[in-house]
Amino acid sequence: MTINKTQNGASLLLNIEGRLETTTAPELEAVIKTELDGITELIFDFSKLDYISSAGLRVLLAAQKIMNAQGAMKVTNVNDIVSEIFEVTGFSDILTIE
Repeated sequence: MTINKTQNGASLLLNIEGRLETTTAPELEAVIKTELDGITELIFDFSKLDYISSAGLRVLLAAQKIMNAQGAMKVTNVNDIVSEIFEVTGFSDILTIE
């Protein structure tokens, strides 16, 4: 998995590429813990995300909880595979997906 970060003021864009699963989720979790100070808008770009596991979903849920307290979070460019996972798990009701 590759994480590309782009910060513009209080907005942080995270482009996630590859597979977000048990072995890679801690890497994203570490980025979220260190990069969200002062951020009021968090955007995940999943245009190059191939797969997300329950470990990845847990990281997204933790990020959503943080951003609920300090701003907004959205997930963009979700492919059909990831979209189906969001639907089945109910995450499509929790997350803002564009």
